[in-house]
Amino acid sequence: MLVTQYEGSVIEETGLIKMDFLGLKTLSVIKEALENIRQSLKIDVDIDSIPIDDPKTYELYCNGNTIGTFQFESPGMQKYLRELRPSTFEDLIAMNALYRPGPMDYIPDFIERKHNPALVQYDIPCMEKYLKDTYGITVYQEQVMLLSRLLADFTRGESDTLRKAMGKKLKDKLDELKPKFINGGKKNGHDEKVLEKIWADWEKFASYAFNKSHATCYSWVAYQTAYLKANYPPQYMAGAMSRNLDKITEITKLMQECKSMGINVLGPDVNESRRKFSVNKNGDVRFGLCAVKGVGENAVQCIIDEREKNGPFTSIFDFVERVNLTACNRKNLECLAFAGAFDELPGGITRDQYAGTNSRGDQFLEALIRYGNVYQTDKANASASLFGDTEMADIPKPEIPEGGTWSTLERLNRERELVGIYLSAHPLDDYSLILSEFCNTKAAEMENPQALTGRKITLGGVVSDPPRTGFTKKGTPFGVAKIEDFSGTAEIFFLGEDWIKKQNYFIPGNFLYIKGSYQPRKWDQTKYDFVVDSIELMPEIKDEMVKSITISFDIMSLDEELYSGLIDYIESHPGNSKILFKIKDYEHEFTLELTSKKRDIEVTKELLDFIKEFENIEYKLN
Repeated sequence: MLVTQYEGSVIEETGLIKMDFLGLKTLSVIKEALENIRQSLKIDVDIDSIPIDDPKTYELYCNGNTIGTFQFESPGMQKYLRELRPSTFEDLIAMNALYRPGPMDYIPDFIERKHNPALVQYDIPCMEKYLKDTYGITVYQEQVMLLSRLLADFTRGESDTLRKAMGKKLKDKLDELKPKFINGGKKNGHDEKVLEKIWADWEKFASYAFNKSHATCYSWVAYQTAYLKANYPPQYMAGAMSRNLDKITEITKLMQECKSMGINVLGPDVNESRRKFSVNKNGDVRFGLCAVKGVGENAVQCIIDEREKNGPFTSIFDFVERVNLTACNRKNLECLAFAGAFDELPGGITRDQYAGTNSRGDQFLEALIRYGNVYQTDKANASASLFGDTEMADIPKPEIPEGGTWSTLERLNRERELVGIYLSAHPLDDYSLILSEFCNTKAAEMENPQALTGRKITLGGVVSDPPRTGFTKKGTPFGVAKIEDFSGTAEIFFLGEDWIKKQNYFIPGNFLYIKGSYQPRKWDQTKYDFVVDSIELMPEIKDEMVKSITISFDIMSLDEELYSGLIDYIESHPGNSKILFKIKDYEHEFTLELTSKKRDIEVTKELLDFIKEFENIEYKLN
């Protein structure tokens, strides 16, 4: 029979070598990060020569700050890293190999043995030679290969056969090798019962045996990402976002991580942005122009080339005078304007003004294009004149329309349409206090309903899109509503009369406070539905949510900064909430409770953030 291909399990028997080649997006992330470092800091980092014992990198791992890095960013892995506190590269390799179904059961034991060497034991003392780095726990296939040769005089070929049998879970082959292992071990003077125990452990190990060389290579790439994040944080985060331009959920997650790291993520700007995410001179991450929908590669490259050749743009008029308006057409200009790419140009023209109409009835964008074309044509004619550079005619600039026609929500929604997310602000900023203090669940968490069962859920957000509606096969109406908060978007399913009663709440732009719970479906207990108990409009309940705030602190914590800060806030933020102070004197075991009778205040996130800056000070909202 003529064949052109061999099945993987038999290819080696023909004398050929089988290789797997994997594409890895992370290598592109590293490449982007290195280019960002080169452009923003004028430093060339040789990523293959970085120190393997970098303190900042291990501090990042010990704190579990691994979001955006390779292999180690899941919440479960972050938890184990904080417990393990890895101090060597071997720790990272082992965690990479152990964090999978099956071997995960050994992770607590692995962590305990690292922090308490007295717990490390070896069935046979000489096994320490190959198990020392993993604290006495067999983690890798290579350890089994080496131990079989050490304990039972397996040949290299036989130990490799054992590895394959374990990796492929070939029980017949393992049973065939067992007598040789027992007999070889006895011949070397080892107790048969101990050998039987070791073999039994290896048979269990066969179900999750992992290749150390594979784990090492992946851990090295993971370490490189962590090194870059720890030592060049904005440059690395910009690189990670550049490789996820088409994944808004991932971009949102990385932006949240930037915020927690104290890195600003700024919108697109024609004077600072490059094609992809980059870092400016202040260390802020700047959105790339290619991230703006409707702006093509040619337009972006045209803008960047002109900026690098002749310097930054000094106004929107300077922009249309210089940029090739064939490559960067009206549609491109509109998308850039509404996405905020012209916001920081001198002149203070707002986004709605670009869409506005002036007193002559001209739409400003159209007038800009006409002005730019006339200016560039006259300039070209003057340069091509027979007498050299002839002085250009004075071309009047188009009149700027009046602004203020867009609401904040409309401006942000336009931004979201073009960039995919809210950048310059968020519609929920005015309700951040409710979301942080009175909501126990984020929208992103509702992707895993099983973890939320058994508790009352409070959720807040803005209706981001019109609901999807339809009818079931039985003719029952249904609706799928989207609600968005700072973490992402959640979908809520309504059926029948429940949808008819609640559908009017889900108008895009409504700010909702929802209470409910997840319950398993009657006909399928493996799936869960979110059952809504109540829906309220956040603008109507905002001022009633916080009836009072109690600030508690030790008398010794009261200093000038805290005192003056609280006084300034109380005087500048009158409102409807009572303010109470609970002052404790631990030395004399005395507590004094004071209530402001003359002044009520507005409780805001600004106040709570101010209080959180001080140690030993607590607050409670009622």
